[in-house]
Amino acid sequence: MSGPPQASARRRPGRLRLIMGALLTALLASAAALGALPGTAHAATQICNNSTGNSGGYYYSMWSNGSGSACITLNGSNYTTSYSGIGDFVGGIGWNPGSNATVSFNGSINASGGTTLLSVYGWSTNPLVEYYVEENYVGSPNTSGTYLGQMTSDGGTYNLYEHQQVNQPCITGNSCTFEQYLAIRTSPTSSGTVTMQNFINAWASHGLNLGQMNYEILATEAWGGASGSTNVTLGSTSPGGGGGGGGGGGGNCTAALSAGSQGSNWYNLNVAVSGATNWTVTMNMVSPAVVYSTSGVNATYPSEYEAKFTPGSGGNNFQVTISPNGTWTWPSVSCSPD
Repeated sequence: MSGPPQASARRRPGRLRLIMGALLTALLASAAALGALPGTAHAATQICNNSTGNSGGYYYSMWSNGSGSACITLNGSNYTTSYSGIGDFVGGIGWNPGSNATVSFNGSINASGGTTLLSVYGWSTNPLVEYYVEENYVGSPNTSGTYLGQMTSDGGTYNLYEHQQVNQPCITGNSCTFEQYLAIRTSPTSSGTVTMQNFINAWASHGLNLGQMNYEILATEAWGGASGSTNVTLGSTSPGGGGGGGGGGGGNCTAALSAGSQGSNWYNLNVAVSGATNWTVTMNMVSPAVVYSTSGVNATYPSEYEAKFTPGSGGNNFQVTISPNGTWTWPSVSCSPD
């Protein structure tokens, strides 16, 4: 059995090999440096503790409570979850703040025991509301509270519910009282489109208005000892008109609506502009509703059902009072930087 060659018998590398080796080393170092630059591909990120943040261009939220275990793995517009014997958990990706933008998705559920949901899920403040548009589920979705009737949207029929939660965790603390607005698809689907403005309007028609939008995610939720996994991809979104924090944008300018106070024949909307300091916001009313008055902004009225606004004393925030004249559907808004 021959051993390794003796040192004296080994050939020294030639000069060309030394040069090529140095070049290869430099190229590998450059590739490693490029891999650390923003915008290049990164490995998926797994999160198994309660946290929120941004990853791959999306806002994410991961929360669990009670027994069992749960993790979410983030990979750009896709996420997967795995959970076992979970008491309750919610995790997903989306935006902060949310809006009335239309959301498309594709997501599968492989689960047993308890209940697992796939929903467009979010929160608003003033009033504090937790809302769900439940698209897919295994088990029995929560239908407690007040049944409000049905609506149709995006090829499906949805049952609407309103439910009050008392002394429960929320985005502002651990012991909160708040309302839940629910829309539950009667025929679960693993892919589709959610036109959020339709649901905002449906809830509002029952006196259930959203306030200032907080985060909104395409979420997996599981409870009741459920075990399983989900694989979810968030598709493109398209901006819509106003309603519960909804807005429209042009360039880097976005206008978002949120609910103010309301009377028997009027209501207020708060308008928040982001992405520009000089802008024009256009508001198109749903006839026969009209703009009655404004505060903190300069306003012009090209027509009875259209108003244009430019910055006034309120800067990027102003208020509009609407006379609905029997139509309580919120107006649409768009913003263009000047």
